Amino acid sequence: MEQFDALFAGAWGPLVIFTLRLFDVSLSTVRILLAVRNRRVLVPIIGFVEVLIWVFAAGNAIRHLESFWHILGYAAGFSVGTIVGLWIEEKLAIGIATMRVVTTRTGAGLADAMRQLGCGVTELIGQGRRGPVEVVFSVVPRRRIPDVIAQVERWDPDAFITVEEPREIRRGWMHSTPRLRQRAGLGAHEWIERHLRRGPQSPET
Repeated sequence: MEQFDALFAGAWGPLVIFTLRLFDVSLSTVRILLAVRNRRVLVPIIGFVEVLIWVFAAGNAIRHLESFWHILGYAAGFSVGTIVGLWIEEKLAIGIATMRVVTTRTGAGLADAMRQLGCGVTELIGQGRRGPVEVVFSVVPRRRIPDVIAQVERWDPDAFITVEEPREIRRGWMHSTPRLRQRAGLGAHEWIERHLRRGPQSPET
Protein backbone atom coordinates (compact mmCIF):
# COMPACT_ATOMS: atom_id res chain seq x y z
CA MET A 1 0.00 0.00 0.00
CA GLU A 2 2.91 2.36 0.66
CA GLN A 3 3.92 2.07 -2.98
CA PHE A 4 0.39 3.03 -4.08
CA ASP A 5 0.36 5.94 -1.64
CA ALA A 6 3.67 7.17 -3.03
CA LEU A 7 2.38 6.85 -6.60
CA PHE A 8 -0.75 8.90 -5.92
CA ALA A 9 1.16 11.48 -3.89
CA GLY A 10 3.85 11.96 -6.54
CA ALA A 11 3.91 13.82 -9.82
CA TRP A 12 2.10 10.97 -11.60
CA GLY A 13 -0.79 11.00 -9.12
CA PRO A 14 -3.08 13.38 -11.05
CA LEU A 15 -2.58 11.36 -14.25
CA VAL A 16 -3.38 8.09 -12.45
CA ILE A 17 -6.53 9.62 -10.96
CA PHE A 18 -7.50 10.95 -14.39
CA THR A 19 -7.09 7.48 -15.92
CA LEU A 20 -9.08 5.78 -13.17
CA ARG A 21 -11.90 8.29 -13.52
CA LEU A 22 -11.87 7.89 -17.27
CA PHE A 23 -12.44 4.15 -16.90
CA ASP A 24 -15.03 4.27 -14.13
CA VAL A 25 -17.11 7.06 -15.71
CA SER A 26 -16.99 5.30 -19.08
CA LEU A 27 -18.31 2.16 -17.42
CA SER A 28 -20.92 4.20 -15.57
CA THR A 29 -22.19 5.77 -18.80
CA VAL A 30 -22.39 2.39 -20.53
CA ARG A 31 -24.09 0.86 -17.47
CA ILE A 32 -26.80 3.54 -17.37
CA LEU A 33 -27.53 3.19 -21.08
CA LEU A 34 -27.70 -0.60 -20.77
CA ALA A 35 -30.00 -0.31 -17.74
CA VAL A 36 -32.44 1.69 -19.86
CA ARG A 37 -32.39 -1.25 -22.30
CA ASN A 38 -33.12 -3.71 -19.48
CA ARG A 39 -29.78 -5.60 -19.70
CA ARG A 40 -30.11 -7.25 -16.29
CA VAL A 41 -26.99 -9.41 -16.46
CA LEU A 42 -24.43 -6.92 -17.73
CA VAL A 43 -25.53 -3.97 -15.60
CA PRO A 44 -24.59 -5.35 -12.13
CA ILE A 45 -21.27 -6.75 -13.40
CA ILE A 46 -20.29 -3.40 -14.90
CA GLY A 47 -21.45 -1.64 -11.73
CA PHE A 48 -19.23 -3.84 -9.54
CA VAL A 49 -16.09 -3.05 -11.55
CA GLU A 50 -17.06 0.61 -11.81
CA VAL A 51 -17.32 1.07 -8.03
CA LEU A 52 -14.02 -0.70 -7.37
CA ILE A 53 -12.23 1.75 -9.67
CA TRP A 54 -14.12 4.74 -8.25
CA VAL A 55 -13.10 3.94 -4.67
CA PHE A 56 -9.41 4.26 -5.55
CA ALA A 57 -9.90 7.39 -7.65
CA ALA A 58 -12.19 9.27 -5.27
CA GLY A 59 -10.36 8.18 -2.14
CA ASN A 60 -6.98 9.41 -3.35
CA ALA A 61 -8.42 12.63 -4.77
CA ILE A 62 -9.91 13.42 -1.35
CA ARG A 63 -6.60 12.67 0.35
CA HIS A 64 -4.91 15.30 -1.83
CA LEU A 65 -7.47 18.10 -1.80
CA GLU A 66 -4.68 20.60 -1.28
CA SER A 67 -3.29 19.73 -4.73
CA PHE A 68 -4.87 21.61 -7.63
CA TRP A 69 -3.53 19.04 -10.13
CA HIS A 70 -5.12 16.11 -8.32
CA ILE A 71 -8.51 17.84 -8.35
CA LEU A 72 -8.06 18.78 -12.00
CA GLY A 73 -7.22 15.18 -12.89
CA TYR A 74 -10.35 13.96 -11.09
CA ALA A 75 -12.65 16.47 -12.84
CA ALA A 76 -11.06 16.00 -16.27
CA GLY A 77 -11.34 12.22 -15.97
CA PHE A 78 -15.05 12.57 -15.28
CA SER A 79 -15.59 14.79 -18.32
CA VAL A 80 -13.54 12.71 -20.76
CA GLY A 81 -14.96 9.45 -19.35
CA THR A 82 -18.49 10.56 -20.20
CA ILE A 83 -17.51 11.18 -23.83
CA VAL A 84 -15.65 7.87 -24.07
CA GLY A 85 -18.59 5.98 -22.52
CA LEU A 86 -21.02 7.39 -25.08
CA TRP A 87 -18.59 6.50 -27.88
CA ILE A 88 -18.23 2.91 -26.61
CA GLU A 89 -21.99 2.43 -26.34
CA GLU A 90 -22.49 3.82 -29.83
CA LYS A 91 -19.91 1.43 -31.27
CA LEU A 92 -21.40 -1.56 -29.45
CA ALA A 93 -24.86 -0.68 -30.84
CA ILE A 94 -26.58 -3.15 -28.53
CA GLY A 95 -30.29 -3.74 -28.92
CA ILE A 96 -32.94 -2.74 -31.40
CA ALA A 97 -34.74 0.43 -32.42
CA THR A 98 -38.09 1.33 -33.87
CA MET A 99 -38.07 3.44 -37.02
CA ARG A 100 -40.90 5.53 -38.43
CA VAL A 101 -40.73 6.86 -41.98
CA VAL A 102 -43.24 9.28 -43.50
CA THR A 103 -42.96 9.77 -47.26
CA THR A 104 -45.09 11.49 -49.86
CA ARG A 105 -44.02 8.93 -52.47
CA THR A 106 -46.81 6.47 -51.83
CA GLY A 107 -46.58 3.12 -53.56
CA ALA A 108 -42.93 3.70 -54.51
CA GLY A 109 -41.75 0.38 -53.10
CA LEU A 110 -40.01 1.77 -50.01
CA ALA A 111 -41.39 -0.97 -47.76
CA ASP A 112 -40.17 -3.69 -50.13
CA ALA A 113 -36.72 -2.09 -50.25
CA MET A 114 -36.56 -2.12 -46.44
CA ARG A 115 -37.68 -5.74 -46.33
CA GLN A 116 -34.80 -6.66 -48.62
CA LEU A 117 -32.49 -5.39 -45.86
CA GLY A 118 -34.10 -7.80 -43.40
CA CYS A 119 -36.54 -5.40 -41.75
CA GLY A 120 -40.07 -6.22 -40.69
CA VAL A 121 -42.27 -3.46 -42.09
CA THR A 122 -45.82 -2.27 -41.47
CA GLU A 123 -47.30 0.17 -43.99
CA LEU A 124 -50.07 2.70 -43.38
CA ILE A 125 -51.64 5.33 -45.60
CA GLY A 126 -52.10 8.69 -43.96
CA GLN A 127 -53.04 12.24 -44.80
CA GLY A 128 -50.45 15.00 -44.55
CA ARG A 129 -50.73 18.73 -44.92
CA ARG A 130 -50.14 18.56 -48.66
CA GLY A 131 -51.89 15.32 -49.48
CA PRO A 132 -51.63 11.57 -48.94
CA VAL A 133 -48.50 10.09 -47.32
CA GLU A 134 -47.22 6.61 -46.64
CA VAL A 135 -46.18 5.80 -43.07
CA VAL A 136 -43.77 2.90 -42.63
CA PHE A 137 -43.02 1.35 -39.23
CA SER A 138 -40.11 -1.01 -38.68
CA VAL A 139 -38.05 -2.64 -35.91
CA VAL A 140 -34.36 -2.55 -36.79
CA PRO A 141 -31.18 -3.81 -35.08
CA ARG A 142 -29.31 -0.68 -33.99
CA ARG A 143 -26.19 -1.62 -35.91
CA ARG A 144 -28.26 -1.68 -39.11
CA ILE A 145 -29.81 1.78 -38.66
CA PRO A 146 -27.31 3.63 -40.93
CA ASP A 147 -27.93 1.10 -43.74
CA VAL A 148 -31.70 1.39 -43.45
CA ILE A 149 -31.63 5.19 -43.34
CA ALA A 150 -29.41 5.25 -46.43
CA GLN A 151 -31.86 2.99 -48.24
CA VAL A 152 -34.80 5.19 -47.25
CA GLU A 153 -33.05 8.34 -48.42
CA ARG A 154 -32.25 6.74 -51.76
CA TRP A 155 -35.98 6.28 -52.29
CA ASP A 156 -37.00 9.65 -50.89
CA PRO A 157 -34.36 12.23 -49.85
CA ASP A 158 -37.14 14.30 -48.25
CA ALA A 159 -38.63 11.51 -46.14
CA PHE A 160 -39.36 12.30 -42.49
CA ILE A 161 -37.54 9.73 -40.31
CA THR A 162 -37.66 9.16 -36.55
CA VAL A 163 -35.73 6.51 -34.61
CA GLU A 164 -36.60 5.50 -31.06
CA GLU A 165 -35.42 2.78 -28.71
CA PRO A 166 -38.14 0.56 -27.19
CA ARG A 167 -37.63 -0.84 -23.71
CA GLU A 168 -39.28 -4.15 -24.56
CA ILE A 169 -40.72 -5.91 -27.60
CA ARG A 170 -43.07 -8.90 -27.54
CA ARG A 171 -44.25 -10.95 -30.47
CA GLY A 172 -43.96 -9.71 -34.02
CA TRP A 173 -42.07 -11.11 -36.99
CA MET A 174 -38.63 -11.39 -35.36
CA HIS A 175 -40.11 -13.51 -32.57
CA SER A 176 -42.01 -15.83 -34.88
CA THR A 177 -39.55 -18.73 -34.43
CA PRO A 178 -37.99 -18.18 -30.98
CA ARG A 179 -36.91 -21.82 -30.65
CA LEU A 180 -34.39 -21.45 -33.45
CA ARG A 181 -33.02 -18.22 -32.00
CA GLN A 182 -32.70 -19.60 -28.45
CA ARG A 183 -31.08 -22.83 -29.59
CA ALA A 184 -28.47 -20.87 -31.53
CA GLY A 185 -27.83 -18.59 -28.55
CA LEU A 186 -28.27 -15.48 -30.68
CA GLY A 187 -29.51 -12.01 -29.96
CA ALA A 188 -32.33 -10.64 -32.07
CA HIS A 189 -30.18 -8.81 -34.62
CA GLU A 190 -27.73 -11.72 -34.95
CA TRP A 191 -30.56 -14.21 -35.49
CA ILE A 192 -32.13 -11.97 -38.15
CA GLU A 193 -28.93 -11.70 -40.15
CA ARG A 194 -28.11 -15.40 -39.93
CA HIS A 195 -31.68 -16.43 -40.77
CA LEU A 196 -31.67 -14.21 -43.86
CA ARG A 197 -28.39 -15.72 -45.07
CA ARG A 198 -29.67 -19.29 -44.66
CA GLY A 199 -33.15 -18.69 -45.92
CA PRO A 200 -36.42 -19.93 -44.34
CA GLN A 201 -36.19 -23.21 -42.43
CA SER A 202 -38.76 -25.33 -40.70
CA PRO A 203 -38.76 -25.32 -36.87
CA GLU A 204 -37.69 -28.97 -36.81
CA THR A 205 -34.47 -28.56 -38.87
